[in-house]
Amino acid sequence: MVSAEKNHDVWMGFALAEARGALVTEDVPIGAVVIGPDGAVLGSGRNQREELGDPTAHAEVVAIREAAARLRELSMADGGSGDGWRLADCTLVVTLEPCAMCAGAIVLARIPRVVFGAWDEKAGAAGSVFDVLRERRLNHWVEVYAGVREAECGGLLRDFFLEHRTRI
Repeated sequence: MVSAEKNHDVWMGFALAEARGALVTEDVPIGAVVIGPDGAVLGSGRNQREELGDPTAHAEVVAIREAAARLRELSMADGGSGDGWRLADCTLVVTLEPCAMCAGAIVLARIPRVVFGAWDEKAGAAGSVFDVLRERRLNHWVEVYAGVREAECGGLLRDFFLEHRTRI
């Protein structure tokens, strides 16, 4: 297995590229990638709430769905019967601290590690407002690595909201 800590900055670069893609559809620029045990990207996503009119189309959920589908395809190609939804040994990398919905999806997908950039002091569920990812009453706990390329991740969001405020 590839060491997650050695690659956090590189993986965050992939998530930042996804986040910038959200700007095209005027979605909040948040990006996420799911990294497999071998260090390869299994799934990627960006916020698509505006684009799809879907309140659940957060970057993390989009990336988790794509990674689960990919794992299922790989398992079936190998003659296995893997369910795809258990993302054990994967790492989710996201530009903003996950919200409660996304943290719940992370726990249910059994993702063992989350790396995020900027803190979300209003809706974060990985330590700022709530700590769903490390809630001891749940059946799965997640290692959390916060603040990776925090200034860059936070700056992208600040610039987005500043521009939206000046247009109104």
